[in-house]
Amino acid sequence: MENLQDISDRRTSFDAPKIELFTMDCMQYLKQCNDKQFDLAIVDPPYGISIHKMNFTQSLKAGLAKRRDYSSIGDWDKAIPEKKYWKELMRVSKNQIIWGGNYFPLPKSRGWVFWDKRTDAKYNTDFADGELAWTSFDRPMGCFRWLWNGMLQQNMKNKQMRIHPTEKPKALYEWLLMNYAKNGYKIIDTHLGSGSIAMACWNMKYDLVGMDINKEYVESAKKRFYEYKKQLTLF
Repeated sequence: MENLQDISDRRTSFDAPKIELFTMDCMQYLKQCNDKQFDLAIVDPPYGISIHKMNFTQSLKAGLAKRRDYSSIGDWDKAIPEKKYWKELMRVSKNQIIWGGNYFPLPKSRGWVFWDKRTDAKYNTDFADGELAWTSFDRPMGCFRWLWNGMLQQNMKNKQMRIHPTEKPKALYEWLLMNYAKNGYKIIDTHLGSGSIAMACWNMKYDLVGMDINKEYVESAKKRFYEYKKQLTLF
């Protein structure tokens, strides 16, 4: 498995990738797609774990909502994917990486990904130690270590303002692209959320189509993405 220091080695073109972010029902979009139109789907659907009822979201909701963090937390966890979603996703993409795969009825796979969010025993809190992603790849399990524990993050100097209950760091998506994508791959994300994948795809030169049914998330993701591109032009 490659690490984040290898990013520059994977940049083969200086042409800007095509990043398309939409507000729409992913099922409507998927039905319009051709078979195997995308090389890789990286998705993070709602798991149905009633996250809006958990203690940490209840205690922080008022303050965080004021900063527009987790603003749609009550809506995110309701639309659990049905069988027709999985059928369409597998139809339009050649390979898939599905966060929360342990919650869904997916085929057997030995190519799981584990994201170690705690990284050290001293970060012992009520949050989960990590997250699992199901993949369609026939390979040994991959592990990515990146601190993401409450208010603590691996890169505190460039701390990522969280706007989604299951937000993931840009670095995680960069690692996935380095290890599971090939040059020229077209990527799709049916549940855009915070838009971390958009920044990663831009940085790694992969075309992306991302969408979310929640307009507020998409607008926040677009703002984050455009600000990220603007920062890059300064250097």
